Amino acid sequence: MTKFSIVLGIIFIIMGLYGYFGISSESITALIPTFFGIPLLILGWLGLNEKYLKHAMHGAAVLTLLGFVGTVSGLIKFFKMLGGEEMQRPAAVTVQAIMAILCLLFLVFAVKSFIDARRNKK
Repeated sequence: MTKFSIVLGIIFIIMGLYGYFGISSESITALIPTFFGIPLLILGWLGLNEKYLKHAMHGAAVLTLLGFVGTVSGLIKFFKMLGGEEMQRPAAVTVQAIMAILCLLFLVFAVKSFIDARRNKK
């Protein structure tokens, strides 16, 4: 999970920077994926040390849960956009949808990892 956290943090940082500098530099909100990516990257890096693994991965899971809750509306808008509805900022909706899906994937794998760790402990 630590490597997944590091990779996901890097992806979020790139998404935020691309959203801000590549798509729309008019709003700081384009950097929101970067604001999630940096701590996720740090937590993944901390998790490489066995001493901090448990706490770092639980922190990463909470962070991605917050990220999913914050972007799930973008995922809903994305599906409406695919259905033909006009959106004011389609690039922002797409970035939110990608972030929501990636956060959900991380959460699923994190929960599975926590369950496996608990079973192996016994």
